[in-house]
Amino acid sequence: MPLPKTLLLINPWIHDFTAYDFWMKPLGLLYIAAALLSRTDCSIRFVDCLDRRHPGLSRPPKQLMDGRGPYPKQQIGKPELLSRIPRRFSRYGLPPELIREELKRIPVPAAVLITCTMTYWYPGVAEVMELVREVFGSVPVVLGGIYATLCPGHAAALGADAVVQGPGEEAVLSVLEEIVGPLGDRDPSHPVAEGKLSPSFDLIPSPETLPILTSRGCPFRCPYCAGPSLFPGYIQRDPDAVVDEIVYISRKLRAPHIAFYDDALLLDKEKHIFPILRKVAAMNLPVTFHTPNGLHVREVDQAAADLFRAANVRSLYLSQESFSSDVLDESPKVGEADLPRALDCLEKAGYPRSEVNVFLLAGLPGQDPEGIVGSIRRVKSLGARPRLSYFSPVPGTKTWARLVNEGRIGRDADPLLHNKLAFAYVWGGMDDRAFDRINKVLHGPPG
Repeated sequence: MPLPKTLLLINPWIHDFTAYDFWMKPLGLLYIAAALLSRTDCSIRFVDCLDRRHPGLSRPPKQLMDGRGPYPKQQIGKPELLSRIPRRFSRYGLPPELIREELKRIPVPAAVLITCTMTYWYPGVAEVMELVREVFGSVPVVLGGIYATLCPGHAAALGADAVVQGPGEEAVLSVLEEIVGPLGDRDPSHPVAEGKLSPSFDLIPSPETLPILTSRGCPFRCPYCAGPSLFPGYIQRDPDAVVDEIVYISRKLRAPHIAFYDDALLLDKEKHIFPILRKVAAMNLPVTFHTPNGLHVREVDQAAADLFRAANVRSLYLSQESFSSDVLDESPKVGEADLPRALDCLEKAGYPRSEVNVFLLAGLPGQDPEGIVGSIRRVKSLGARPRLSYFSPVPGTKTWARLVNEGRIGRDADPLLHNKLAFAYVWGGMDDRAFDRINKVLHGPPG
């Protein structure tokens, strides 16, 4: 009887001007691991280049009480395409020698699966692939994640043996069998059903912060968002299954922080997230919840605010995005009067306004820097904390199509040019003066 095959899953480095651990974990890769473990006899090994708590670090980076923190980093040369951007460029994550040591301790795998989030982070993937081939030789490499989904041709040209687009729990099985042969199917009838598969959280060596999805997709079609291209439908998981997952994370893995990764956490809230939060609140679990993807402001009412408080949802991020009538007119998520009302509700529930974060988009095509300054001041005048999210041109969105039609970016442009700072400097009409002006108001006192 042949020995089970080993599959190696890798979360790669980030090459960028800036990166920060904003409760970031490779959730898609953990779902892939769960699918493989439930459907095959393969053994799974996992290497996380972004593990800030790796025991090999001589001096681990500082960490905030809520689990966030900076990645270790090493300044590296800027790609030629980004040479005009007046910022330092770095590799974020563990030193390469630590990853090399990790790989050398692993038996030669049958295949290596690598994910990638931002399309313009692919140089980190390329570096990992080079190291993988250095250690293991011509081992097959499969690429997945957002980069592979939005830029499949570019991902294939990077040298991958296969590219998996979209959610890969089902697709990866047939892809791997084509490359490495039978995987020793443990249960051919076992369905990888939406909502019934829990990620392999136990692969995370130091699970202080873990993510959870209570739903997938988003029914809205914001012109700058690639959500529909990544997951075209919208599916909510069974609330009891979500609660079971939260209990496992808290009681079995003892993770004190859980981040909701939903794009539309509050949709149909009375039937979905409310029952989840009520059950969690009743259990009094020693866990704190965070909402890094942003909450739809229109859905934040008094009932939601009170449940957030009862369930210990501590880090609140509201997706205002803009106060511009052009943006608000297209948004089904927030209107002119929604933010003041939402902040009133949260304040009544016991949240200090100064601790409520409000996302604002910056660097949108045609956006005047003074408009960004005005939005920052508006949020501060309401007593909340503005947080800027710089626009990145994403293939597959309406905004991308408009930029291509206007000749502002090439349809087949190198994904490096999707970088949020590259776009702001090269096409967004921003310069150092504009950035300095925005940052001065952002970090300065109200008023």
